[in-house]
Amino acid sequence: MAAAAVPDLPSLGGRRNHYRERVADALRAALIAGELRPGDVYSAPSLASRFGVSATPVREAMLDLVREGLVDTVPNKGFRVTEVSERQLDEYNHIRSLIEIPTVAGLATTADPAALEALRPVARSIVTSAAAGDLIAYVEADRRFHLGLLGLAGNAHLVEVVGDLRKRSRLYGLTALVERGLLEASAQEHLELLDALLARDAGQARAIMTRHLGHVRDKWAG
Repeated sequence: MAAAAVPDLPSLGGRRNHYRERVADALRAALIAGELRPGDVYSAPSLASRFGVSATPVREAMLDLVREGLVDTVPNKGFRVTEVSERQLDEYNHIRSLIEIPTVAGLATTADPAALEALRPVARSIVTSAAAGDLIAYVEADRRFHLGLLGLAGNAHLVEVVGDLRKRSRLYGLTALVERGLLEASAQEHLELLDALLARDAGQARAIMTRHLGHVRDKWAG
């Protein structure tokens, strides 16, 4: 099978020892957003050309994704994105709902307002990425926001579990939402959630999180 076209991944600069982590994060975001499609084969050199780095950190990052079960190795060709069934996606989202909705609602009474406010620039970057149609940046900012928010509950294992479930999600419907001009409205929910938490309104925070996670298997799934 011929290698698939390379998606428009962001160029990475900075210190070399951060390349692997940053490349891996961008690749996961591309996979979740559907920029890297199940069954397609991608070579490390072709992906590396988009990052402006050597193939080595890209290959190492892809091996991280192999260990996570997100891609498989294809000898002498590269890496193939693994398939995820609809049932698996439903199960992942169900577990996320059981964890995230009550945890975030509880932050309305426990979170430090300054810590919540510190997440506002990330929430705004989600909106900006949605407006620009940059799905990889959108998914990555969304990950940072939600894991950062959950981190305020003080349970590192909870954050790890949700982080793993997010890696396994697929949001192929995002492209259609961008084309229809609807993704930005969904992105605004992150700012609404922060406002509800800062207002100490647990009921409203719960309602927003319930609606927001509902998009994962509704609007965003495709």
